[in-house]
Amino acid sequence: MAKYDEAAVEAEIQAKGKTAPRITPQMIDDTIRAEYAFNVYDALVALGVPADEGLKVMTISVLKLQNGFIVTGESACASPENYDAEIGQRIARDSARNKIWALEGYRLRSELQGEQFKKYAGFEQLKPQS
Repeated sequence: MAKYDEAAVEAEIQAKGKTAPRITPQMIDDTIRAEYAFNVYDALVALGVPADEGLKVMTISVLKLQNGFIVTGESACASPENYDAEIGQRIARDSARNKIWALEGYRLRSELQGEQFKKYAGFEQLKPQS
């Protein structure tokens, strides 16, 4: 998967005057309340659970969002010699963070659809009854 520069894309969107409601990289970052990362092998050993040596190359990232929802991401390398905890944590976090885009996009689209429904159905013209 090709990596793109979020900041450059955001700058291009702004330069082109795209002003419709949208999700921004900052909004994604603002949804994250807490984050955790761990090596799967080390976590299992710390819990006293027998762990397969192959798990030494796997990292899990857990992001807890502002509303309490949790997303996870993972990384693993094919060759144990290439494993690096810092790189693994970064890749696993990116994997988890990317899932937030879809969740927030769905949320925004639902909000927009609700507004359109109210507009076209004439609900904005209804007044509460006394």
